[in-house]
Amino acid sequence: MIGTGDASRPPTLVVGSGGLLGRHVRLSLERSESPVSTVSVPWHDPIAARDVLRSELTSFLGSASASRAGGRVNIAWCAGAGIVATPADELETEVSLFRDVLDDLGAALPPDIRLAFFFASSAGGVYAGSADPPFTEHSEPRPLVAYGRAKLAMEEALTEFCAETGSVALLGRITNLYGPGQALSKPQGLVSQLCLAHLRGTPLPVWVSFDTIRDYLYVGDCAEMVVAALDGLHEHARSSGTNAVVKILATGTGVTLSAVIGETNRIFRRRARLRLPGAGTPSHTRDLRVRSVVWPELGQRSQTPFSVGVRRTADEIALAYAAGTSALPTQVSEISIR
Repeated sequence: MIGTGDASRPPTLVVGSGGLLGRHVRLSLERSESPVSTVSVPWHDPIAARDVLRSELTSFLGSASASRAGGRVNIAWCAGAGIVATPADELETEVSLFRDVLDDLGAALPPDIRLAFFFASSAGGVYAGSADPPFTEHSEPRPLVAYGRAKLAMEEALTEFCAETGSVALLGRITNLYGPGQALSKPQGLVSQLCLAHLRGTPLPVWVSFDTIRDYLYVGDCAEMVVAALDGLHEHARSSGTNAVVKILATGTGVTLSAVIGETNRIFRRRARLRLPGAGTPSHTRDLRVRSVVWPELGQRSQTPFSVGVRRTADEIALAYAAGTSALPTQVSEISIR
């Protein structure tokens, strides 16, 4: 679907606009009056998904060639169905599709187009087994499960694409996203699942220790960082001497699981019911603090206070709960904390 906006700004195609991050990236672009396009992809069918993406990319690039944005065009890849617990074969299919799409994109890319590409990767996935937190962009990635290895493989494929085509990319290693719009049907999103458990009065299973540390990034703040990065990516890539920029998108502040539970308890004015089935799994590292040292200006934007972000999340879920929406799951057996 082709959107409208200021034709002097580069058009952006948001892939995965129905997900948590993609939805907010689209909204952020619309607020900045940037031309925005989205695409509906049948992700359950990799062959059909590739066909749709090939057709939409060709159409999008053709429209961009005729725009007044100086030959610049952006793609924000916010898609990704995998989580920490996703089986390896499903993740391999996702990686294979991404590589195929990059091949198709390279074949369709006109010589007069300057492409900036954002890829949503995972800080928790790639640094799960790394040593000495807080981790920076210079820390050696050591994924513990197939999810993290898949993200690294996709980063590598995009890096190769940039080397071959002269395009620029931001490999955005994102910490734990939270905020309105989280898909509650997935076993992820600790803040959202805690809010839902409060409303239902049902116990939430917790498989990790209360001193588990994560960096919780409000999705609206992350979306603003993505849009700002796309705006300045060509210039930054030129000054840094690399076409594929690795950047951690985070608050830089570690928050314990105990503090997250305490914040939801404060908002709902009662204690959450928790079920403690046993010790954590190897894929759940206790300390995943991060500190970005690359392109620090992107992180120097005003941040949504954690208490405010949790309140916004709770308010949205409370409305959905009151409406009895069918999108709410009947139960959650395990929460994945990246």
